[in-house]
Amino acid sequence: MSIRAQSRTYEHLDSARCDTKLKTMNILDKIIIDKKREVELKKSIIPVSQLEASVLFNSRTYSMSKLLKNSFSGIIAEHKRRSPSKAIINNNHSVEDVVLGYQNAGVCGISVLTDAKYFGGSLDDLLLAKASVNIPLLRKEFIVDEYQILEAKAYGADVILLIAAVLTRKEIKQLSEFAHSLGLEVLLEVHNLEELETAIMPSLDMIGVNNRNLKSFEVSLDYSKELASKIPDEFVKVSESGISSIEAVKELQQFGYQGFLMGEHFMKTENPGLEAKRLIQRLMS
Repeated sequence: MSIRAQSRTYEHLDSARCDTKLKTMNILDKIIIDKKREVELKKSIIPVSQLEASVLFNSRTYSMSKLLKNSFSGIIAEHKRRSPSKAIINNNHSVEDVVLGYQNAGVCGISVLTDAKYFGGSLDDLLLAKASVNIPLLRKEFIVDEYQILEAKAYGADVILLIAAVLTRKEIKQLSEFAHSLGLEVLLEVHNLEELETAIMPSLDMIGVNNRNLKSFEVSLDYSKELASKIPDEFVKVSESGISSIEAVKELQQFGYQGFLMGEHFMKTENPGLEAKRLIQRLMS
């Protein structure tokens, strides 16, 4: 076999190995690979000094954990256009209309998706939300770098999300402590006992249990129920995903949950704010 033919053969084998690796990766793996590449590109264009010069960088922040502790409903409503599992959810409403509707409904906070490729969000969505409401805002993002926390602060977030499934304990400690140094609260998302036991630490404010398996997208409230007793009382317990009824909220409250992150249930309706208002009113009645 000639050297050229051998080279083509090796190239074909390398390509086949790459294809096999991509096929075996779950969606979360792909998101994180894309996110790390995205962050490095942003760093090359927008320096940290520019983020720190934002008019919002030194603005006051609102505590989501305190509001949840003193709320009867504990609803955290989400602005979410689409997702890998559901494709388009709602592209019809402006960020301003949705978040104002949520605030008028009496939610404790608003989660804003800022990932563009998989969820159709952006940092501008967070900025518009900040300009429209005066309740806590969570930057819902796949955070892998301190740079993203600086972005969160510069664009008006009060809370950041850290996902235990994609971070080491060392990274969670570093990122959560950095967030606290900027006056931001931290919501840690876990999905199972191993993640919880690995990631629990003092530099967290809220522990969220994702009822959706990010690798398979299977949804079950049993994840929240099973982990409830394992979460120390010093942390506000938040249940995320798959919550679509008053009965589910009331049931989870019995397990000690004070926060309930709901996105698709509201966003799939014609008027997300009105739907949130109806749910909260029924919870209060």
